[in-house]
Amino acid sequence: MGAEQKAQELGVSFEPLAPGYLNLCIRSGNQLITSGHTSDLQGVLGQGLTVAQGYEAAKDCAKKILRSVHDEHGTLDNLRVIKLLGCVYSAPDFTDQHLVINGASDLLHEIFGKEGDGYHARSALGFAALPTGAAVEVEAIFEIKE
Repeated sequence: MGAEQKAQELGVSFEPLAPGYLNLCIRSGNQLITSGHTSDLQGVLGQGLTVAQGYEAAKDCAKKILRSVHDEHGTLDNLRVIKLLGCVYSAPDFTDQHLVINGASDLLHEIFGKEGDGYHARSALGFAALPTGAAVEVEAIFEIKE
């Protein structure tokens, strides 16, 4: 089963996102580079929001990223996940950013394979604020396999 079919089975929509101020996904050579995609969930992790809520917010970001990648490339098949950057709106003493961003990583592992094309590099960072008060923002880089 290809990545696109697996994503559809996991509930990923391929309805295009409305264009924004910046390009949501751009191709450069054999790479697809996304802008940061923010969660619908707003608030601060460790100050009203739990790790479980943050995990779902990061998963939401990954689904949006996949929509943008699909919109630019036309398919999720024959892609390799290279890198994720996860940003978490965090209380000063919150240190579980990595557990929050696992929501995005785990979804990509399910779709592309943890041992194969979904095995990626990642950074998970805490921020004092994110645009629009979003709880999580994630960006990604994919390689187009020839």
